[in-house]
Amino acid sequence: MGSLLPPVPWTQREDLAGLIAALGAGNARYVGGAVRDTLLGIDVKDIDLATPLLPDEVIARLGKAGIRTVPTGIAHGTVTALLKEGPVEITTLRRDVSTDGRRATVAFAQDWQDDAARRDFTINALYADPASGEIFDYFGGLDDLAARCVRFIGDARERIREDHLRILRYFRFQARFGSQPADPESENACAELAATLKGLSRERIGMEVLNLLALPDPAPTVARMAALGVLAVILPEAAAAPLAALVAEEQRQSIAADPIRRLAALLPADVDLTGKVAARFRLSRAQRERLASAAKRDTGPSAPPHALAYRLGTEQALDRLLLTGADVTPVVGWDIPVFPLKGGEIVARGVTVGPEVARILKTVEDYWVEEAFPDKTRIDELLDEELRRSA
Repeated sequence: MGSLLPPVPWTQREDLAGLIAALGAGNARYVGGAVRDTLLGIDVKDIDLATPLLPDEVIARLGKAGIRTVPTGIAHGTVTALLKEGPVEITTLRRDVSTDGRRATVAFAQDWQDDAARRDFTINALYADPASGEIFDYFGGLDDLAARCVRFIGDARERIREDHLRILRYFRFQARFGSQPADPESENACAELAATLKGLSRERIGMEVLNLLALPDPAPTVARMAALGVLAVILPEAAAAPLAALVAEEQRQSIAADPIRRLAALLPADVDLTGKVAARFRLSRAQRERLASAAKRDTGPSAPPHALAYRLGTEQALDRLLLTGADVTPVVGWDIPVFPLKGGEIVARGVTVGPEVARILKTVEDYWVEEAFPDKTRIDELLDEELRRSA
């Protein structure tokens, strides 16, 4: 027997053992990320099983064992078992019948190697027997995992033509698992077929870009994407160098990685341009606002850190400060104060209800922020001064 999957906690789950027993001996293997990450000593988040059983048979066997299922992707053979300690996806073995670079027509299969052959990278095509822990490796994934080599299964160009998004997945996996130098065949194929990414939805590309930027240090990989001409296809406005500076600043100041902040680093400080990118990637309203705010960093922070945090919120203040290399210590963990003056107090001082009340309120608040948030006694003094000026 060759390599074995170590007996880590997730493999000891009672509910998982019950699921595998319900499917029957020899009818299930762990596959993909759960196997890969366990061998790398990384915490496993999602557990996937492959099975030669057809989806209807999977549902029937699990139902007989009292296990609830959801047909999450039944057209492509995937059923999700709802277990006590977390869901598990079970997918029938498949082989590709036809692909167009965006979607595939598949047929169910009985051969484990056929199923492995349609996957993207060798390190994702590792299977493990739940009973014995034996690992099944059809394409050299174990050696690639040991070498930290991200490599397409078989012909790299063929894998990319099957699914153009694999180009971006390659770079995301390279940033997460790969070492340098990267596999030249994989890189060359990505560069040669980069233009095929234009056929994908901008939203799908945006999701992959944000997933890449969320990794601990994507800067070297993004720089390589730029050198190979891939970055210019998906984000022609981007410049790779500022990302490395931001990542270094985040690490120096012990601030968690943030993909929207990092996207802002890739883009010029241009509000209109960032708005177009946000719309193209179908970002949420909050994400668009953050990009627009970060785009106003071109002259550096326009206010002290506390004032920035008060006006923009902690998140946007951190974006601005980190992107300009400023110290974030003042705003980390700082409780943003609430301006205690109310319009009713101004009316009680004889000001007629209306725009003048709002103007005075804002003016006093501006002085309060400028003076670094003094107490209520000082606010009353500021109000007195403004009322005298108004009179």
